[in-house]
Amino acid sequence: MKGAKLSLKKIIAAIVVIGIIGGCAPAPAEKAALAPGKTRLTVDFQKDQTLKYKFNCSRGVMLDWGQAAGKEKAKSKTDKATEMLDLVVSYTPIEVNPYGLTTIKAVCESAKVARVGQSPRTMSKPDAAESFAGKTWTFTVDAAGKMEDRSKLLEVIRQAGQQAFRSDRSQGAVKEPDMVYDFIATQWFLWDSISSIPKPAAGVGVGEQWESKLFVPAPMILFAARDAAYRLNEIRPGEHGKIAVIDSSYSLLHPSPSDWPVPYTEVFQMSGTYGFLRGYKPLDLEGEGQELFNIDTGRTEKYSQKYILHVQASLPMGLGLSPQITIDQTITMELLAPPK
Repeated sequence: MKGAKLSLKKIIAAIVVIGIIGGCAPAPAEKAALAPGKTRLTVDFQKDQTLKYKFNCSRGVMLDWGQAAGKEKAKSKTDKATEMLDLVVSYTPIEVNPYGLTTIKAVCESAKVARVGQSPRTMSKPDAAESFAGKTWTFTVDAAGKMEDRSKLLEVIRQAGQQAFRSDRSQGAVKEPDMVYDFIATQWFLWDSISSIPKPAAGVGVGEQWESKLFVPAPMILFAARDAAYRLNEIRPGEHGKIAVIDSSYSLLHPSPSDWPVPYTEVFQMSGTYGFLRGYKPLDLEGEGQELFNIDTGRTEKYSQKYILHVQASLPMGLGLSPQITIDQTITMELLAPPK
């Protein structure tokens, strides 16, 4: 009887092995049936199919210098400025694994910065963010759309960070204004609304909410971030498939997570107004955004993120002023000429 039991175990094991080899293994969790009213949102990739996106980061900055103590009736001086970064980046999956890690090659095809106001002095060289043009890097993404290995991207970011410093080091490391952090805001957080869904295999229902954290670029060094609350607002028909409309709202998170990238690897003094001011303190942040995600093709078609951030600063040597800074920021992404 004992031998019969052992023989039966061997037979069962053989059947299981044959079933797996023959393709009869249990279906992966992501193939399981969804509950009524749920929709599965996944980022999908097709080998060698390139997707090209245009990114725009723009902000208006208002600096209110405030009033000196005892001079409440004096008129406060206000400076205004705008700066904008335009990027075009293409993404090509070179190794695709729908149940594991997919490797993507990214190419920054163009990067251009424009500024108006505040500093009449011409910068000694182009904005460091423009050095991303022509750069190539790879990264990996898991089956849920979460970016895993970003080491090559971090290398590119730090190379650009070095371009922000003046070549003359006679007075130490001096950094010019740059929009490298804006580049980080677009590239480090790709597909964040999808990859941050807590139970992606279970799907999401209309009206359901989930949370994440997003970057806050600024004209000064400011370690602030956004708490992001996502909500699936509706699912509607689109030109190339069903569209998930994902709304988002933002609030202040300070300080930002310590594992986020820092483009500068040395101690430095920042040039210009934001190097002169001190003691930056984020006060509040409010904003909202919307993303159109194509469910059938598994890709974002466009998004827009807008927020207003208030920051308090101080002057060196206690000059009795508390400058107030208002940053009105917009970040957009749009898919260019999607493949058929």
